[in-house]
Amino acid sequence: MNRRSFLQAAVAFPYVARSTVLGANDRVQVGFIGVGNRARWLLRHEDFGDVQIAALADISPWSLAEAMRFQPKGQVWRPYNDYRRMFEQEKLDGVFVETTTHARVLVCMHALQAGLDVYAEKPLTLTVEEGQGVTRAVRKLGRVLQTGTQQRSIPINIHASKLVAEGKIGKVEKVVVCNFLGPERWQPKPAQAIPAGLDWDVWCNQTELRPYHPEIHRGWAKYWDYDGGGQSWGVTGWGTHSLDQVQAALGTDLTGPVEVRLETPGPEGKITLVYAGGTRVCLEQPKIDDHQQLGAIFQGTNGEIQILRGDFKTNRAELKAGSPDVVVEGPGENSYHIRNFAQAIRSRTRPNADVEIAHRSTTLCHLVNICRELQRSLRWNPAAERFENDPEANAKLARPRRKGYELPAV
Repeated sequence: MNRRSFLQAAVAFPYVARSTVLGANDRVQVGFIGVGNRARWLLRHEDFGDVQIAALADISPWSLAEAMRFQPKGQVWRPYNDYRRMFEQEKLDGVFVETTTHARVLVCMHALQAGLDVYAEKPLTLTVEEGQGVTRAVRKLGRVLQTGTQQRSIPINIHASKLVAEGKIGKVEKVVVCNFLGPERWQPKPAQAIPAGLDWDVWCNQTELRPYHPEIHRGWAKYWDYDGGGQSWGVTGWGTHSLDQVQAALGTDLTGPVEVRLETPGPEGKITLVYAGGTRVCLEQPKIDDHQQLGAIFQGTNGEIQILRGDFKTNRAELKAGSPDVVVEGPGENSYHIRNFAQAIRSRTRPNADVEIAHRSTTLCHLVNICRELQRSLRWNPAAERFENDPEANAKLARPRRKGYELPAV
């Protein structure tokens, strides 16, 4: 796929959606868009249940060839260089959008316009404006969008979140999470040869068309242009999971904080998110280990609960009684979430990590980054999704998009 064909295809929307209604025994037909490391891990290790993978699409011939190696015996995955051709030629119910973050929402919007339901990797968005746009599109078009914050479907995480939300530890006064890192700025380096078959213009998508460098191509997640700090300890990496867990347990899925406090200066400054009821979410904890940092510590007036990925701890031993089994990180932990996506497609109900839930949780990540960038505290209006009386901060809720990669009006 080259830039010209990309732009020509954009004019051709909308596509005709698959009109068949899924029967009880029909398998949900999906395609994958973007088959980098994360997608290949899912394809290799996860149980997709009654979800049938029909096709894969990626602009990188190498990534596509690598992903095709995981095709199970007895199945046929058809490869595409252009996901729009996949939309036209396959009878799909949905797609997994596993692209780079800076390309993700545009691909999601195209899929929604094509009448498809979407499972989008996290973080859902690069900006708050993108989150608002994709949320409107999902609602207007009547589609399902599940985001890959899989703890939303893990039974023990759901159970622990309910304990907090139902007041089992009293009023939550403070929540402690890791002091997740922000993105780096790309420093120009000498251009290198573009890999054969890769359309670098299309890969750059909405961002500046920079000279090719493998550190961008392979390490994009840590750079501001392409993500909000999406590698491991980044705020839009594991921080996305942690802050989403906070929103779930506090019962604030459709709102957010009213204040973003810069507690210590610097690019890795500690941040406190203050909610209307007085609860403080403090990004202050040092890194301990991978598993532990994917959740949060909820400190209430009557006890404490630490929600991890697939487990929880508490100083109230009686709260552990009857809790679901611990889910070990690794193969299988996403299967609950994939099944929930399939159920939502069949029932036409909202999934556990619905688009608006994901947009609101990811907004917390963006607020942290904006606060650190401006090096000052901010007042946030979660209803208006704007900073109060702060044009400088509000200007950072969106970014200019390169011509040809604008979001479609839905």
